[in-house]
Amino acid sequence: MRIEKNTVVSLNYELTDDTGKILEKTDTPISYLHGGYGGIFPLVEEALHEMEVGYSCSVSMEPEDTFGEYDAELIRVEPRSSFPDNVAVGMHFEGGAEGSDDIIIYQVTEVADDTVIVDGNHPFAGLRLIFACTVTEVRPATAEEITHQHVHGAHGHEH
Repeated sequence: MRIEKNTVVSLNYELTDDTGKILEKTDTPISYLHGGYGGIFPLVEEALHEMEVGYSCSVSMEPEDTFGEYDAELIRVEPRSSFPDNVAVGMHFEGGAEGSDDIIIYQVTEVADDTVIVDGNHPFAGLRLIFACTVTEVRPATAEEITHQHVHGAHGHEH
């Protein structure tokens, strides 16, 4: 079966930076709904379109194709009193950018006596990434998956 709009594609992948450092790697296949639903990077989806099980590719992507450029304005210094007592480096908190209703996930990067520094950039922001993958399965999406615009079941989202 070919990968087309409204098919569920399962694949193994390895995500590396441009030095070859592995950033993510699957142990078991992941699945996404093909056809512009936002379940995978658009350039990867484009490379996989009309391919079949067993197809392998490597897609090089610039920051604007993935998580965007690193934005220094997303680093914030907050009062220590705004956080729970057990705040630690690596924890994540939701917050809003100044003057915006958008919610951003901030990661704690430093904890001091009076302040906490958080960063709202994705950890891979500003990096050129290489997404190498092999297609392991292709199947028609169910009507429910198409309506919900994501995969249900073994490798996808469960309700």
